[in-house]
Amino acid sequence: MLGAVLVDLSHPVRSGMPGYPGDPPVRVDPALTVARDGVNLLRLHLGSQAGTHVDAPFHVRDDLLRLDELPLERFVGPAVLVDARGLPPRAGIGPERLEPVRAELGPGAVVLVVTGWSRHWGTDAYLAHPWPTPAFAAALVAAGVRTVGIDALSADLTPPPGQPLDGLPTHLVLATAGCVIAENLTRLEELLDARRAGADVAVSLLPLHLPGADGAPTRAVATITPIPTRP
Repeated sequence: MLGAVLVDLSHPVRSGMPGYPGDPPVRVDPALTVARDGVNLLRLHLGSQAGTHVDAPFHVRDDLLRLDELPLERFVGPAVLVDARGLPPRAGIGPERLEPVRAELGPGAVVLVVTGWSRHWGTDAYLAHPWPTPAFAAALVAAGVRTVGIDALSADLTPPPGQPLDGLPTHLVLATAGCVIAENLTRLEELLDARRAGADVAVSLLPLHLPGADGAPTRAVATITPIPTRP
């Protein structure tokens, strides 16, 4: 760990923060204060998938694994960065984007899809993110990958306002294979640059311990370890 750098991949939890359409709004306010009660304590109101969070397979099907049934190893591992930047709004991300990192895919890898869309956080444009197609997800599953993250609102298409959700096909491909999905990540471009410079990048996506849950917020963190320099 000598010389390692930690990078926070999480959006801060604040009242009124962006969320998936229809999810509970986030509220954070004082429940106790030092002046009145002798201690400071916050009251939190939020959905299980508020902000930067992970989905368990149970999120999309009742018969699949719940959050606390997943092995902890599925939330940590070496990062594989997939560059999916430069796409237009709501574009599908196909399996061809995996070709540059094909040799890095396998069990234990944490695949992070870098769309660059976190720059739109807090704006209407954030809902129009690119998304991994079911074919992209199927290629990851076939390679043995069981952990996938993205710097966007969802691993599936988020429909335009006023249009109904047409299923969650990418979630279903990943969930039926027992995959963890992390959404609303940020600063993934920094990890991409670090990997291209030859550094090792490991990721932790450990969520709150919520028994029986569909998902939970996470303080997602990356550890960047540069290549040792010769004396």
